[in-house]
This record gives sequence, C-alpha cells and structure tokens, in this order.
Amino acid sequence: HCNFEFDLCGWKQDENDDFDWHLRTSNTAKLGTGPATDHTLQEPSGHYIFIRSSFFQLPGQKARISSPVLSRRNKNCKVREGMVIIFYYHMYGAHIGSLIIYQRTTLKHEEILLNLTGNQGNFWQRKALTLSGDGDEDFQVVFEGIAGKGPKDGIALDDLTFSREC
Repeated sequence: HCNFEFDLCGWKQDENDDFDWHLRTSNTAKLGTGPATDHTLQEPSGHYIFIRSSFFQLPGQKARISSPVLSRRNKNCKVREGMVIIFYYHMYGAHIGSLIIYQRTTLKHEEILLNLTGNQGNFWQRKALTLSGDGDEDFQVVFEGIAGKGPKDGIALDDLTFSREC
C-alpha cells in the first residue's frame, strides 16, 4: 500500500519518458490545478502524486512511474487467486490528457489494463484492476500520464494498493 504521505514507497520514475510524476499536497498546488485534498487524509496537507499540462510539457508527452517488481514465485501472488491493484485517481480539466495503466513483465512486454482519456470529474474515483497473466515471470504495474492541452489540467493518483503481498 502507498499513500504517498512520506515518500514514493518504492515506486520509481521511469527513465524512458518525457517528465516525472511529482509528490505534492493541495497546499502547494496553484489555484485551479489538481484536487482540493488528497484521498487518504481528505486534507489539503495530505500527499499524492500529480502531473499537469504546462508550458514545459507538450501535448502527448508522457510521465511514467512503476511499482516495485512483484514476484509470481510468491504463492500469494498467483493471478488465479485474484491479484488486484486498487487505486484512486483525479482527472479534471477541459483539455486533460490520458491515464494509461500497464502490466509490464521483466522482459518489458506491456499489456494495457486501463486507458482513461479526458475529463473524469473534479473528485477522487476508485478503480480496481485485476492483474493478468500466468507462469512465474515477475512483473510491475506502470502508471503513464499523458499531457493534454490545458495548462491547468492535471492527473493525480493516491492510495495505490495491491490486494495481496507479492
């Protein structure tokens, strides 16, 4: 489980992207960008990770962050037992980009689990995704945010939780 209150909890910025997800609070947000509070504490001082379109990112540029490696060799991490990632997202703005969630194997094969594009509302939404695959190949979950055209539009993530210990 990661609520981003202290750090990124082992989640890592990808090197093959255009910019980074940033840890922040609503207290540090500029007016009109991002959620009013985090999801965990429901307070402006609570933390989450965030990207926003700005003059520094061109529409279509990507920010990617990856989970720690999850091991299928652990008997608690077998897909047949219903391994799930649960998370909360906030995507608000007239020209918002996209949020794509991938499951990536250690051999770098990526499968899209979810693709959200456009304004999803000015509130935190819960999503649970079942992780796929079989065998013993380790994997990661990757969150990719794609910049839109609006300078105040952003995507936030909070409370990323795996349903079982891997």
